[in-house]
Amino acid sequence: MSQLLTEHDVVIAGGGPTGLMLAGELVLAGVNVAIVERRASQNLVGLRAGGLHIRTLEVLDHRGIADRFVSQGQVIRSAPFARMALNISDLPTRHNYFLALWQMHIERILADWVGELAVPIYRGCEVTGFAQDDTGVHVQLSDGRLLRAKYLVGCDGGRSMIRKTAGIEFPGWDATTSWLIAEVETTEEPAWGIRRSEKGISAIAKLEDGKCARMVLNEPRVGQGAEPTLHDVREALIAVYGTDYGLCSANYISRFTDAARQAASYRDRRVLLAGDAAHVHPPMGGQGLNLGVQDAVNLGWKLAQVVHGTSPESLLDTYHKERHPVGARALRNTMALTAVDRDEDRIGAWREMMTELLQTDGPRKQYLAMMSGLDIHYDFGKGHPLLGRRMPDLDLVTAHGPLRVFTLLHDARPVFINLGEAGSFDMTPWADRLQLIDANYGGTWELPAIGRVTAPRAVLIRPDGYVAWVGDLITHEGLADALTTWFGPPVVRCERRAYAVAARIGSPPHSASLERH
Repeated sequence: MSQLLTEHDVVIAGGGPTGLMLAGELVLAGVNVAIVERRASQNLVGLRAGGLHIRTLEVLDHRGIADRFVSQGQVIRSAPFARMALNISDLPTRHNYFLALWQMHIERILADWVGELAVPIYRGCEVTGFAQDDTGVHVQLSDGRLLRAKYLVGCDGGRSMIRKTAGIEFPGWDATTSWLIAEVETTEEPAWGIRRSEKGISAIAKLEDGKCARMVLNEPRVGQGAEPTLHDVREALIAVYGTDYGLCSANYISRFTDAARQAASYRDRRVLLAGDAAHVHPPMGGQGLNLGVQDAVNLGWKLAQVVHGTSPESLLDTYHKERHPVGARALRNTMALTAVDRDEDRIGAWREMMTELLQTDGPRKQYLAMMSGLDIHYDFGKGHPLLGRRMPDLDLVTAHGPLRVFTLLHDARPVFINLGEAGSFDMTPWADRLQLIDANYGGTWELPAIGRVTAPRAVLIRPDGYVAWVGDLITHEGLADALTTWFGPPVVRCERRAYAVAARIGSPPHSASLERH
């Protein structure tokens, strides 16, 4: 007797921030998607990531859900570098701050959003195997169920079963040091604050209840293998502080290292990777969760168009092409930030030099744009400085009133904004795929780390908020190619064919027009 199959367009292994964001993106695009998550609920033990950077807040704003996070977090208008705080309040964005918010809350808010979108989640089980063929993937679950999907996406963390089973290599750098994060009780009051050593930083902070302490401790040697224990915490305390402060219990213990690795490819035919399954690195700079959410937003609309047959499968190759360099740079940056905290003379001299440079506006803004994701630039060829970069959230003026750019992206659909003469662009062959907006904008165009740029006549914006084409006052050159590359070939409609025939006999019918805003 054959095993009963449950079919989905896409199955996502892992219901953390990356998997949840990807599921939301896909269902907005009309894709039948399901998540497989080993946890029985969305509850998360421990702290994990501690907040959201500017670009991540912007992509959440694209979907109309940023306020849900901001209302629960703490706005911080500075960013750390070594032993100084850098002002971020003058960056050209509405979200000119870091949002402090623990991952447990980020996941809860994302899970509520995905629940509103009615995404099914197979909880309390995990993917134990899969086999892909020319038309899809058979996915085996630990509870015995078998799923069938057109695509499988591994969002299952740094030890990704999906990546390993697909045979995707994971090259990089082994750990040279490790840390423990623990919430503990002690009989003696510990030394609060930060302590530095040649291996890095350790810190102890008092929790809100006044009874427990949260500790980040450099281990005397690289921790490997089994889950860390109270004995490991005691050993690390004695190594750093010379005492265990009467350590008696721990509510939570976890370990992280400075290992840095990245998947050699983010795709193997019908299997894709996103988030920590594609890249792991030290937590310095708070890059991991943010990087994963942005992976999901880059992949989601592309995968949806391939699933629907709107675009060829080759569109998925642009996911690796665009996001792999971003991930590689995050590995480099976090490795550098790990080193900068070490209390060693030569590193101290370099730290002082960099601190001096970052006192000036140009280097400071460039560094902040890099760490917050605002300076990401996908290579779409030569052209206007906007090409391949994030679209600013401008306040447009339209015939129907004021309109903010990011609100146009709430449905995860591409947008074409005509800033010239109304009606000067015909988007009819792509009318079922994008929104056409005639608008005016009289303000300054300013890009992070670049500054002011020439105002374009028109912009084509992808669902992930990046500019795919920029028009000037003279020509529409390259527009049809850009539309076809990103959103599939034009549709020749019956009414267009009728118009062509009628035109030849001298009586063109009323032409179909695209709804304008």
